[in-house]
Order: sequence, then structure tokens, then C-alpha cells
Amino acid sequence: MSSSPGARQPAGRAGGPVVASEAGPEAGSGATAATGSPSAVAEPRLTRKGQATRARIVAAASALVFERGVAGTSTDDVRAAAGVSTSQIYHYFADKSALVRAVIAHQTEAVLDAQRPLLGRLDSMEALRAWRDLVVGLQRERQCEGGCPIGSLAGELAEIDPEARAELAAGFARWEDGIRSGLRAMRDRGELRPGADPDRLSLAILAALQGGLLLTQTRRETAPLEAALDTMLAHVADCLEDGAAAPAG
Repeated sequence: MSSSPGARQPAGRAGGPVVASEAGPEAGSGATAATGSPSAVAEPRLTRKGQATRARIVAAASALVFERGVAGTSTDDVRAAAGVSTSQIYHYFADKSALVRAVIAHQTEAVLDAQRPLLGRLDSMEALRAWRDLVVGLQRERQCEGGCPIGSLAGELAEIDPEARAELAAGFARWEDGIRSGLRAMRDRGELRPGADPDRLSLAILAALQGGLLLTQTRRETAPLEAALDTMLAHVADCLEDGAAAPAG
């Protein structure tokens, strides 16, 4: 938010493979600010109406941050967009930093949800190529606007908000885990060559994806994202044992 500690002017639009939806758990609480990973924050017990109000606030804040960045979004903006009072915002969130934590969790869930169920079963070249097509297709649907919600938030907050950086790193780790689990399954089935490391491969794929999304956002074309993912998937194919590769689709 524009008056959060250490805030700076946003470096462009904060968005990505998916615009955050109202579904999914959020971090942060109305009683205390987040002090680590989202799981470390104790949520207050809320009525069904309270849960709906809190979700509406987080969804409104996420949509505004998607368009304007954290520094370009004020509490008054969130209040007006959510149709709530300022006192309601502070009832559910101790301060603006707690609301930012909730936005991070909300965007993380939205990004991961957009890739499911594929992200949970990337255990073949066919599945990896289908996931690649999904990610590229989402960018085409959005005219290559927005980049990655998690990456955009990291670019804005990583150097000024250690708690936000930790939660963003945790979100990236979950994304990486989804890729890694499929590659480990391929290794366990004997499809990857002995020297292939699923941990390094999954990290490299995620890093290539992030760079591709950034250049796709900047250039307004999917060519950078396609080149990054195609190059990494070709490398994974090169790591397969003879006869294990699926036909290119």
C-alpha cells in the first residue's frame, strides 16, 4: 500500500498468469501482522459473514495491486473498491503490512490454482508440454499484460520488506515443488539419466519461466516465454533415457 513501510513507486503493472480470484486461503490476520510464512499466522475465528467480508477486502486489494502495484494502492482505494469502511479493514488486518501478506497469499493461490491439475502431475514430457502450452496460452489471453503476480510483488517488495520476501520465497518454493515432484517421479521410474538432478532442473525451469514472463510482459509477445520454456523442456528431453521421451505435441 502506498503508505506501507519502505514503499516505493511501482515498477509497472503487477499481474501474471492469472488474476487472483476470491477462492483460496489468505495469510495475515485481523489480530496480528504476519511474522513469517503464512502458516505461522494464527487466524481469528470469523463468522461466515466475517469471512466473506475479509475475502472481499483481500480480493479488492489483490485486484488493485495487480493493476497498480503495492506502492500505488492506498487503504482508501481498497476501502472504496471493497465497499467497506476503514474500521472494517483494520478489524481484519492489524496494519497495511498484514493486508499485503494476505494479498501475497491470495495471489500465490491464484497462480498455482490456474496451473492445476497439470502442475501436480508433470511426470512426463507430454505433461510438461501441456503445462507449457497452458502457461503460454494464459499470457496470450491477457495480451501479454501483467507478468507474474508473485514475481511482480517480489520485484517491488523483496528489498524493502523482509517478511514479504520470505512469504514470496515460500510461494515460489511451492511452485518449484510442483515441478520437482513430477521430475522426481520420472527419475524414480528410471526415465531420467542417472546424472539428471530433478531439484536443479525444477529450479532452472522456474527461473526460465520467471524470466520469460518478465520479457513477455515487457515486449507484449509470448516469444520470450516460449523460447525459455521450450529450451528448458528440450534440456529435460535430453536428460531422458533412450526410449523414454514422449513425442512432441
